Amino acid sequence: MSANCDIGLIGLAVMGENLVLNMESKGFTVAVYNRTTAVTDKFAQNRAKGKNIVPAQTLEDFVKSLKRPRKAQIMVKAGAPVDAVIDQLVPLLEAGDIIIDGGNSLWTDTQRREKALAAKGIHYFGVGVSGGEEGALKGPSIMPGGSKQGWESLAPIYTKISAHVDGESCCRYMGADGAGHYVKMVHNGIEYGDMQLICEGYSILKNVLGLEAAELSTIFGEWNGGELNSYLMEITTQILAKKDQETGKALVDVIVDRAGQKGTGKWTVGHAVEMGCPLSTISAAVEARILSSMKEERVAASAQLPAPATTAYAGDRKALIEAVRDALYASKIVSYAQGFVQLGAAAKQYGWELHFGDIATIWRGGCIIRAHFLNRIKQAYELNPSLKNLLLDPYFTQIIAKTQENWRLAVSVAVTNGIAVPAFASSLAYYDSYRSARLPANLLQAQRDFFGAHTYERIDKPVGQFFHTEWMQ
Repeated sequence: MSANCDIGLIGLAVMGENLVLNMESKGFTVAVYNRTTAVTDKFAQNRAKGKNIVPAQTLEDFVKSLKRPRKAQIMVKAGAPVDAVIDQLVPLLEAGDIIIDGGNSLWTDTQRREKALAAKGIHYFGVGVSGGEEGALKGPSIMPGGSKQGWESLAPIYTKISAHVDGESCCRYMGADGAGHYVKMVHNGIEYGDMQLICEGYSILKNVLGLEAAELSTIFGEWNGGELNSYLMEITTQILAKKDQETGKALVDVIVDRAGQKGTGKWTVGHAVEMGCPLSTISAAVEARILSSMKEERVAASAQLPAPATTAYAGDRKALIEAVRDALYASKIVSYAQGFVQLGAAAKQYGWELHFGDIATIWRGGCIIRAHFLNRIKQAYELNPSLKNLLLDPYFTQIIAKTQENWRLAVSVAVTNGIAVPAFASSLAYYDSYRSARLPANLLQAQRDFFGAHTYERIDKPVGQFFHTEWMQ
């Protein structure tokens, strides 16, 4: 077998197949291998037929077909399966070759693997790929992390197959070892927040105003034409308009309210807590999914636990719709602000040189959280690379000033009517806490000193000088 393939891919599930077809359509010759030979054969005989795609029956043949330095991308389930493929690949490779993990691996696993393979002279890359099946085929957002030397060989491929916005590739080098997978993890956390916020806006309008799915589709479509323009708003508009062929009802109304998750949201929240970074919006979104999974318990509780007395909404219906829009926009800004603060803390912890303007740039196209207002985030970090919090950028400060009255209205209406809006409410609480020069933590610290002699500082003494009181005397 001649070594004429520019890159190879292992793991031919839908994402893997689509990435291969994307690479081939951009002029690259691609080798493919799957542990189950029948999967490789089916792909070769159907979607890959007549294309510059070289199927391999064995891993040895797969490696032999690759140009040096060999570039092998793994698209298998995160965890032990990735390690298993690496163990099989390494004896077939040589110094200077590159292994790429394109799945949603935990960044610490990527750091471990990168270190182990660097000792053998092999470059290892953790590459975050966002955009789902369609993005993989037509152009995803790509977040690579690994050695700069290895990136020189990969850049011509990944920058070409990524999505492009305003002539710019939605792929930038993120940094060393686990940086790419970490940025992708936070991306997924923000995705959790975005989805939950949209669902809470939907819930208020449906339950307070009694709007049907078709009416909601029209409203969300109008919102998508303005500042809230995004991929998630676009698909929500389409989802709400879809009819169920079996019942004739709106399809969304016959779907069970039990959400799944694959773990990246929980990883995001867990590490934010470890680093001491408030991540209230994404935390609320993760917890909301967990609570939704308790379907049977919730149904039983609904028959036993009292709800507030509700009547037909007496306020201005159009004003409430506008208030929900503003609450969604303001909360979305908070969610992204928290995500970028977390990225900054992780960069400091691991020595990564993350460039927030670049991250906002590559999230503008291809990925699930692509949105028009990422252009504003890009501009904010270009204007002030050391910006501590997105809320402090003049543009976003102005948006919050304009929307906060409606934001508070939407949350208060939801609370009064017994509608759970954990992400809206926690986003607002974060904003109110962050803008407060003094919080009730003075009482909390006194409590800690009372029962645990944890000491406290005084407002009339130098910072860093601590005191203890014998409270019982």
